[in-house]
Amino acid sequence: MQDWYDHGQPSVFWISGFYFTPCFTTAALQNYARKHKLPIDTVGWNFVMLDMDPSLYTTPPDEGIYINGLYLEGCGWDSGFKQLCESRPKVLFEAAPVMWLQPKPMDEISPPPGYSCPVYRTAERRGVLATTGHSTNFLMTIHMPSNKPEWHWILSGVCLLCSLTSE
Repeated sequence: MQDWYDHGQPSVFWISGFYFTPCFTTAALQNYARKHKLPIDTVGWNFVMLDMDPSLYTTPPDEGIYINGLYLEGCGWDSGFKQLCESRPKVLFEAAPVMWLQPKPMDEISPPPGYSCPVYRTAERRGVLATTGHSTNFLMTIHMPSNKPEWHWILSGVCLLCSLTSE
């Protein structure tokens, strides 16, 4: 936080470091909605998968946010095709790529074939039911590109995690 104060906001946000991530992502959507004079409930996220190295992104996007710091469980990541792939032998978790959370009007979002991947704070994947109707451990769903049907990744138990420990 001190670095933000001294040098301004980063170009890539370490999403796992936020205490209440939904507040941050909602604020980013609100910035877009206000800029374009749209009702907040008519905008959503288009997810663009980028490269693995966050240092490649030295300036923030014109719209939305770049994020990193997530881990894939139950699958791997094919950097060449920028899509989910099968896990490598003996690899339980794999770093997810930098992602561009690109705000758009919901009627303009048409994701490519893929998997609606749940994002959890911890690998426990459980928590107390909050007033939102979601678990306190659940953060959001991120659409991940894939050439396999969604049921394949559901049966594999694929998710994104902010932390690899349960604490």
